[in-house]
Amino acid sequence: MDEEKTSPLQVQLHLLLDRRKQQSRLRSLKASPEGSIDFSSNDFLSLSSSPIVKAIFLDELQNIPRLSSTGSRLLDGNSSYAENLERDIAKFHNSPAGLLTNSGFDANVGIFSCLPQPGDIVIYDELIHASVHDGIKASRAGASIPFAHNSVLHLKSVLEAIVSKSSASVPFNLFIAVESVYSMDGDLAPLIEIVQLIEALFPDKNAHLIVDEAHATGLYGEKGRGRVCDLGLENKVFVRLHTFGKALACNGAIILCTPLTRQYLINYARPLIYTTFMSFPALAAIKAVYTFMAQGRTEQLAKELTSLITLLYSNLRALRDKYSASNSTQNLLRTPSECPKSPIISLLTSDPRGLAQYCQRAGFVVRAIVAPTVPEGFERVRVCLHAANTSAQAEKFVQILQTWIEQESHKSQKLSEVVGARL
Repeated sequence: MDEEKTSPLQVQLHLLLDRRKQQSRLRSLKASPEGSIDFSSNDFLSLSSSPIVKAIFLDELQNIPRLSSTGSRLLDGNSSYAENLERDIAKFHNSPAGLLTNSGFDANVGIFSCLPQPGDIVIYDELIHASVHDGIKASRAGASIPFAHNSVLHLKSVLEAIVSKSSASVPFNLFIAVESVYSMDGDLAPLIEIVQLIEALFPDKNAHLIVDEAHATGLYGEKGRGRVCDLGLENKVFVRLHTFGKALACNGAIILCTPLTRQYLINYARPLIYTTFMSFPALAAIKAVYTFMAQGRTEQLAKELTSLITLLYSNLRALRDKYSASNSTQNLLRTPSECPKSPIISLLTSDPRGLAQYCQRAGFVVRAIVAPTVPEGFERVRVCLHAANTSAQAEKFVQILQTWIEQESHKSQKLSEVVGARL
């Protein structure tokens, strides 16, 4: 062990971690304190603590044949239970086929690593999830090009440049990757406009839209079917990804696609081929939540969540108006300029760690999000609301923000006075 600590590798790892620490970017694992108020997790509908979902799940456990899947789906890990479940989920989301995977990350890596062929091009929103980047890096695509976040105008420019340079004698496929709801900003992709643009520029249908619905599943559309279904775009989107680890309080994901694409992924998607499949209790949990959704029970929860978002925004707007004349305060905290359309609310701040720690000491779990997770200059405290949160909690949270602003402003003023006196 002593030799290992002083090995060149250990020295290098220490240096890299020390560098992150100096940059205030060192990550660590932390458990939320007991009794704290959750303003951070992805449990948007609060289904992880729903007694109704728990009861459905416990009943469903009686129907599973065993605990482990026992292997990869291509070996011994497949089952009629899994196949029936993915058919039911695909039908729920109005898709001709579906393919269950262990996680949304695995699904995106599988999709983007094996679908693009040599000479193909991947276009992606600049704020797309890290899993898409990993998939693209492992792919055989000829090129990958970002476009400005949610900018249809910039996407149009990128696509027109590709069209102008393309040759009819050299066929290629184009893949456009977006999220229907973005995980850090909580804003919505302009899906209708993107579909219209693709259809106008690529009449030969060689452009394929891939939509990650991870943060939309359960929250949008009839019975929580997602934004693609809500907008009636099921037949306009090549691949959809729905994950179960956020509003649905489970784990795993499903790729919604055509039977042909499903068969191709089974043969070429390495994250699916070379890993043990989900356990039967995990599948039972997914089935329980979809039973709950199919009964329409999530719709009222989603409405309550929307009302809470509106209330929190109203209080944040009042806070912003109170300090609107102070430039220093605006650097401390910038709140949304319009009412968020999702439960993900970003509070941009010059001191994300300080603000997050202050809120945590006051009993609210929120997390600081810094570079490289978000671009430099856009560091923030990420707030996620949940159906089980209350109006009183939302109002108290804004009061805590106000107290923090006043304390930090006072510190800044005192520091300026000290510096001025020395000069």
